[in-house]
Amino acid sequence: MKLSAFFTHSLHDPRITRILSAALAAVDPGEAVQRYLKNHPLPPARRIFAFGLGKASVPMTSALSQLIHLTDSLIVTKHASPIEIQPITVLIGGHPVPNNDSLQAGKAALDFFSALDKDDLLVCLLSGGGSALMTCPHVSLEDLQALTRSLLACGARIDEINTLRRHLDRVKGGGLAKATKARVLSLILSDVVGNPLEAIASGPTAPDPSTKTDALRVLKHYGLINNVPASILQALENTPETPKAGDRMFARVENVLVGSNALAAQAALNQAKSEGFSVEFLGDDWQGEARETAKALCGLLKKHAPDKKPLCLVAGGETTVTLQGGGKGGRNLELALSAVSELAGQEDLMLITLATDGEDGPTDAAGAVVTGTTDQRALSMGLDVKQYLSCNDSYTFFTTLNDALKIGPTGTNVNDLTFLFKL
Repeated sequence: MKLSAFFTHSLHDPRITRILSAALAAVDPGEAVQRYLKNHPLPPARRIFAFGLGKASVPMTSALSQLIHLTDSLIVTKHASPIEIQPITVLIGGHPVPNNDSLQAGKAALDFFSALDKDDLLVCLLSGGGSALMTCPHVSLEDLQALTRSLLACGARIDEINTLRRHLDRVKGGGLAKATKARVLSLILSDVVGNPLEAIASGPTAPDPSTKTDALRVLKHYGLINNVPASILQALENTPETPKAGDRMFARVENVLVGSNALAAQAALNQAKSEGFSVEFLGDDWQGEARETAKALCGLLKKHAPDKKPLCLVAGGETTVTLQGGGKGGRNLELALSAVSELAGQEDLMLITLATDGEDGPTDAAGAVVTGTTDQRALSMGLDVKQYLSCNDSYTFFTTLNDALKIGPTGTNVNDLTFLFKL
């Protein structure tokens, strides 16, 4: 990616663009796959198949094909892109809410897995977004969509949403592993805080430690138990439990993490250090409301305002947004908008939010850039921060200021990063 892709009105420092670029380069999905395979040769098999699921599935599958002859491949992803593998089937699913294409992808995946036998090896390339892109639900698509929208609107965490998905779907929570006789190796790029394998793409080949009771607990916690379609509760009562650790079928399944948020953050810190910044890692487990997270992170940055040396702090994780209005935005843009008032008037301070997949929620922005002058510049253009926050319209706010970070789909996905600079 060209460094100029990161430029906005307020961001034109090449040191900072190199830091952002280093974070993404460290979690290049194709390189992650090839790095693992070069150190861990595949076991012998009569035939080898590939199944890619998620936003990074195309480069991951392409990298595999460069090292291994594949008998056949199936990819389910969000964006179509060129891939030179034959034979191959590429399907585009819905995201973040599953659609009819997601249904077709779920059926195709079940057919693909069930056609293999015990002498075959199936290499799965899994990444974020897979939960919505592929589905084969125990309820109607319409009811699943209604549930998904309700969970997204109330600020539920992705691990909580995926707990429900695993118990309402045939292809999640170990469902795909159960559908095949083949030996399965899953190479996984994590987009979930803490890297729990069952939560990434809803764990299609992983044991599920959660229960249907846990799924019901999520609905109760967010006050949705009486507001979801009746079929949801019926399915949670009547469908079998998901496969658990210790189930004999997992003796032929191996799940391996090949990339994570912490890896991207560390690469950014290493680059920042080489650029002359003092550095500090704030952890990769930041969760909760984006607005509250913005206050906490800005508070940490402002403590360093008197420092003379340039400083770079990096935090990773995945916040949530409880929707209050009908505006356009995502959790990274919301966090940045909440930071505008926090940093107002502060000299030489900058906050940058970055969705590593290049797309924050339903937008074409990866995040945004905030400085101590953003507040005054917005006022001069007639933009009121509180008004835009009240209707969750962070995308319009930063696009108008030309400080939305529009780098395009990156082909990777390891959660979100927030960069805090004292310049």
